[in-house]
Amino acid sequence: MNDVHAAEGVELRHLRGFLAVADELSFTHAADRLRVGQPALTRTVRALEESIGTRLLDRTTRQVELTEAGRRLRDDLAPLLTRIDTTLRTAAGAEPPLLRLGFTSVLPELCVPLTAAFKAATGAGVRLVRRDAPLAGLASGACDVAVVRGEIPQDSPVRSRVLLREPRTAVVARGAAELAGRRVVDWSELAGLPLVVNTVTGTTRPELWPEGHRPRIACTADNFDEWLEAVAAGHGVGVATEPVARRHSHPSLRYVRLKNAPPVSVHLAVPARDAHPLAERYLAQFSDGSSG
Repeated sequence: MNDVHAAEGVELRHLRGFLAVADELSFTHAADRLRVGQPALTRTVRALEESIGTRLLDRTTRQVELTEAGRRLRDDLAPLLTRIDTTLRTAAGAEPPLLRLGFTSVLPELCVPLTAAFKAATGAGVRLVRRDAPLAGLASGACDVAVVRGEIPQDSPVRSRVLLREPRTAVVARGAAELAGRRVVDWSELAGLPLVVNTVTGTTRPELWPEGHRPRIACTADNFDEWLEAVAAGHGVGVATEPVARRHSHPSLRYVRLKNAPPVSVHLAVPARDAHPLAERYLAQFSDGSSG
């Protein structure tokens, strides 16, 4: 198929639909986000694949994964759609410039004064965008700059800077036998307990413990709320950063301080290519920390 024919019939709705699925890795969650029916979204993505003659997603009954072509399209497409949206808003006139700041569960307190300073210095607005996605929506173009907890994979198409490091805390169901009555526990002790893991935005996995002395995974969740309820139901112990745990109180949960736990790095990330100028300005405010 030649390049001219590949572009025929492709519409913005096809591209936005694909990016939503690429971000969520779930047709159900992407459809909810776009407020469309799942069958309609499935047809939209299939129409895009047929138009360009390439499979972009590998689908099974349990999961959705990007193909190599899908990853390339996502990385190239996300910044382009961001620029299109900005251009259309400018053409409509009168609207002040807007920066979309993505996050997963909780924004660090550090972002509050720095966002205020950014708005005062630039006159731009800041819209907060929550996404249960590994890069908080940055990969799909849902945001211009993102706060990401945990290590960023080396092959991610982003540039990042470490903002701070947050301590971890254990989260257990009230009345559970694990850690009953304990106020403090050593990190190494968790290796003998069942662990509930958030596989999408979580920061704690068995690989953080030494090989041969790791906790078993009791169950997994693909978003923070499901993870919280799984721990509350007594399926196993959870581990979260202290700021996240403090902001999500639950009548069935209690929090236990961890000793010797590795801290969680919190990054500010922008696309590696064609980042929004306002995103570059926001990133530049954080002069301290290391760059990725």
